[in-house]
Amino acid sequence: MTVIKFFSTDRGIIGFSAKGHTGFAYHGEDIVCSAVSALTQTAVIGFREVLKLDISIKIKNGYLKCELPNIESKELWKQCQLIMNVLYSGLQAVLKEYGEEYLRIEEVELCK
Repeated sequence: MTVIKFFSTDRGIIGFSAKGHTGFAYHGEDIVCSAVSALTQTAVIGFREVLKLDISIKIKNGYLKCELPNIESKELWKQCQLIMNVLYSGLQAVLKEYGEEYLRIEEVELCK
């Protein structure tokens, strides 16, 4: 199972992590894992290449964690939240299609 965590404060979503393999199919044939990877990596590309942010990112086998830097610009923050919400919605669609046996999405509120 893959567990996706979205980390938020009173300002909005400040990061996410994805951990584990979905177990839907064999390695290289797992379309659920591929969907999760494509969505999370696209969000990272959006932050890095489109918005030009220096995000904190950790990647290893079966794990990805992305954290936004402190952002003062309200317009840039809105753009970050848009990317986070698209990621969240995409993952919810995958969850709805394939079920909780393979994917879990958690919301973690942080005190910051």
